Amino acid sequence: MPYPDLPGDPSRRLMLAAAAASLLPAAVRAADADTVRIGFQKSSTLMIFLKSRGVLEQALAALKVRVTWHEFTSGLPLLEALNIGAIELSADVADAVPPFALAAGAKLTYCAIETPSPQAQAIVVPKDSPITDVAQLKGRKVAFAKGAGAHYLLLEALAKAGLSIGDIEPAYLSPADARAAFENGSVAAWVIWDPFLAAVQRQAGARILLDGGSLSSYRRFYLAATPYAQRRPDVLGAVFAELQRAGEWIRKNPGPAAEWHAPVIGLDAATVTAANQRRSYKVQAVDAEALAEQQRIADAFTQAHILPRRIVIADSPVWRPS
Repeated sequence: MPYPDLPGDPSRRLMLAAAAASLLPAAVRAADADTVRIGFQKSSTLMIFLKSRGVLEQALAALKVRVTWHEFTSGLPLLEALNIGAIELSADVADAVPPFALAAGAKLTYCAIETPSPQAQAIVVPKDSPITDVAQLKGRKVAFAKGAGAHYLLLEALAKAGLSIGDIEPAYLSPADARAAFENGSVAAWVIWDPFLAAVQRQAGARILLDGGSLSSYRRFYLAATPYAQRRPDVLGAVFAELQRAGEWIRKNPGPAAEWHAPVIGLDAATVTAANQRRSYKVQAVDAEALAEQQRIADAFTQAHILPRRIVIADSPVWRPS
């Protein structure tokens, strides 16, 4: 194992209200040139791995940089926080999230990607649901997180079935609220990603109606606030290297990885194993193919009148390892 077996951080979790900087806790608003604030979510496996072992604290100490950690419910509020200066670095978010942030005027720099994991998100229905295809969602309530990769998957799945987002009743819910609505029958379907997907399959018997397949490659992107990326490319380089090492270790050690990960995120090891089998965890530099797909995703949301204007992905800077 390439990482020291250090104790994890205390289980304190800071939930940021990213709607406005004035609502952020003072501890998050306050930052200096020697601090990098990193945002993550429950699906940010590699960054959680580094956090739990104090790896970045050690790696960045040589650069005289201190690390603080801040958890979010999903990708869009995470990038909203990046946009308003509440954090400097974002752990991985699904491929649909950056276009939403860019549409809001965020100054973001693409830093890295995890290679495609299309089966790691899916549309699910209750095990006893009569729904057997996406066309049957017409007129029904479907839960998903706005601006998440699940949002794009739903858009593409509906289009393939000859429907649009206007043909369903969207229920924009966080994963926790969506799980409750799904289990009490308030929604007909839920579009969700791992590890929540694996959890609802194993714990509630949810049935996959459709996964990403050929509809959505589900790359996950790491981003930075552009001013920080310009000022501290050395920090980005150090984080990139450790993410690659973490991904390689998890791929080569699925059993120990699940045993580590399960208690950290409050799931059993079997559920984590099921989720990890669908994720690539291969970190690489942002390439032309990934950016082209970002443009396709942005255009799809614009054409569906979900984004207010066309986003030109090529206008956003890309950091690449030297």
